[in-house]
Amino acid sequence: MEVLSSRVLLLSADPGRLQAFYRDQLGLPIHREYPGGIVFFAGNGLIEISSHMKTDAPDPTSNAVLWLQVRDAEATEKQFRDRGVTVKREPRTEPWGLIEMHAEDPDGRTIIVVEIPADHPLRKDTR
Repeated sequence: MEVLSSRVLLLSADPGRLQAFYRDQLGLPIHREYPGGIVFFAGNGLIEISSHMKTDAPDPTSNAVLWLQVRDAEATEKQFRDRGVTVKREPRTEPWGLIEMHAEDPDGRTIIVVEIPADHPLRKDTR
């Protein structure tokens, strides 16, 4: 199999509300729009929220967690709070060395916001 591109599709009982959250509150840039849907840039990935794929599943959050790397977790926390985003846990350094903050989208999905410190092994050139 040769994968040419990929994206995460988020299903929601209220796609319009979810689209507004990722566009207006998180401030993700739009990759493209189409009738009934928006595809957002999310670093080197894409997040798509499509109205034609609505779900009435009892718990749409059970299988999805977004992991978004940012330059500054504390600045992102302030931006989230200013925009009314639910921050479930403030940024803190985890035992594995990453600075992580947990937020939540309107459907209750966890968004893990990660800052990779300059001295972390993920930042080192291993060539």
